[in-house]
Amino acid sequence: MANGTVKFFNTDKGFGFITPENGGTDVFVHISAVQGGALSDGQRVSYDMGQDRKTGKSKAENVRVI
Repeated sequence: MANGTVKFFNTDKGFGFITPENGGTDVFVHISAVQGGALSDGQRVSYDMGQDRKTGKSKAENVRVI
């Protein structure tokens, strides 16, 4: 489980990016991966790293506000 901060989240389009706490590339997050609703910019979250089956790119899964 990793921690990070929501860099950007577009509630209308249902996606955004998380900046990992330990550094590295921002991680894509889709609304379907968020436990308990939408996210807001600046929120601290915990998440699991996953991989998109279609694109092979990294994405956040099981995202929870902490």
